[in-house]
Amino acid sequence: MNFLELAKHRCTIRSFIEQPIEKEKLDYILEAGRVAPTACNKQPQRIIVVQKSENIRKVEKAYKTFGTQCVMIICRDTRDALIRPFDNKCSGDLDIGIITDHMMLAAREVGIGSVMVGLFDPHIIRREFAIPDYIEPTALLILGYPKNGFLDANRHTRERKALNETIMIEGYSEPLR
Repeated sequence: MNFLELAKHRCTIRSFIEQPIEKEKLDYILEAGRVAPTACNKQPQRIIVVQKSENIRKVEKAYKTFGTQCVMIICRDTRDALIRPFDNKCSGDLDIGIITDHMMLAAREVGIGSVMVGLFDPHIIRREFAIPDYIEPTALLILGYPKNGFLDANRHTRERKALNETIMIEGYSEPLR
């Protein structure tokens, strides 16, 4: 399928069957993250792949895992951050978002469901996985085979705002109501 079709087919999955992800598919997903662009090619991602049940239980102390057999802890190395000098905005969170999005799209392409989570307790993740202070747990990417299949790719016509509600040309203006 072309890119837009793939993007429309990707959806958030929050219920998985107890089936491990094949190594070839997992490697494909990780490779998609590896080739993702990052600011100044700094490549700040540090990814912990969690598949053992005892380690999945450690993740569950910080956030629910929806019955998955695979969680990726997407971390950011803060030691060489690219900081925008005008307002001290760090590019790291953008980089992690791009990397994670690449992996979610690759996962969907090979029939794997996903959900990206930012609302987890990073202190628990840091403690349970012995993550050093300069590595920041930024996102969880929960992957697996969907228990109830994938959502309808045409749902975007109902669930997303129209382009004219979010796009402005040549300057900011409030969308028409």
